[in-house]
Amino acid sequence: MSALFRLANRNVLQNSIVLRLSRTIKTSQKKDDTAAVVAPTTKEDFANPNPKNWVSYGFDYKDKVNDRNTTKLSFFTAVTLCLVWGTFLWSYSPDPMLRDWAQREAYLELRRREKAGVDLINPNYVDPASMNLPSDEELDGVEIII
Repeated sequence: MSALFRLANRNVLQNSIVLRLSRTIKTSQKKDDTAAVVAPTTKEDFANPNPKNWVSYGFDYKDKVNDRNTTKLSFFTAVTLCLVWGTFLWSYSPDPMLRDWAQREAYLELRRREKAGVDLINPNYVDPASMNLPSDEELDGVEIII
């Protein structure tokens, strides 16, 4: 197994050496052929950016102001109202299944039975006369798992 690993590493090493020694053909343009971007120099250029460089967020493709306002409103609604307030309401809403109430009542009932000295669970919770149990002869040889 180690011989295979060494063989694989040798091939990787040879390939990396071959790639470093070979020359590649560059197809990019020369620096002199590229156009320079003119930065805005006056206050008017900064105040009124060129609208042809505007990219819409997808709410309005014709009006930049309406597009930005709708974007900000939708993100405010989604994040602040839905995520923040929705999580707050979900976390602090009352328990609709009353699980806390049922557990609290169970603890109170256990405490009451301990003080009274009664069994915590009544062995005759279901009346034995009302149940039809099999006889010992019918259960002979049957494995009972409790």
